[in-house]
Amino acid sequence: MMDQPRVAMPDAEAGNPDKVPRTERGRRTLRKLLDAAAVEFGERGFHDASISGITRRAGTALGSFYTYFDSKDAIFRGLVADMSNRVRDHVAPAMEGATGAIDAEGRALAAFLQFARAHQEIYRIVDEAEFVDPDSFRAHYATTAERIAARLQAGGAGGELRDGLGEVEAWAIMGMNVFLGLRFGVWDTEDDVAAVAARANALIADGIRKR
Repeated sequence: MMDQPRVAMPDAEAGNPDKVPRTERGRRTLRKLLDAAAVEFGERGFHDASISGITRRAGTALGSFYTYFDSKDAIFRGLVADMSNRVRDHVAPAMEGATGAIDAEGRALAAFLQFARAHQEIYRIVDEAEFVDPDSFRAHYATTAERIAARLQAGGAGGELRDGLGEVEAWAIMGMNVFLGLRFGVWDTEDDVAAVAARANALIADGIRKR
């Protein structure tokens, strides 16, 4: 018998910390609500989206919503955290077996481009978060940059990268990745992900100065 696909379970911060599901069934219901919210907010935007629309898409009762979230604002905030975590969880395995820090960044970008193609709604949701919930918006990018900075510092400690790389370089790489995801993950899904990631990775490794 074929293995069933793994259902990504939301982290605690994706819901109300006081309403964390204690059972597998509860975690699956929360997952359904978050997935439905991603579609609802992605298609309709925050202001036109509704709790009833979310529960209808999730196939759950209205009462189930309030088991995990107090309001539309609360599930939106949880959704931003959830999507940030899902990007992290999608990218991390792709970097396993990398031959070094530069290779790891290329693998990370390729994985992100694949995620962006599969979850194009992430761009609208995160962009709206800047105005709906600025703290979530800032946390999404800050935690992503922290992970990149940690990888760069590890690469410096290992002797592959130059010393002193940190926040500025991490935000620069993240900015490049974000807009490459928009261009080649949302606007155009025909280009080869590996080829795009390889060219961007060459930019990280060699810069743009003629040698």
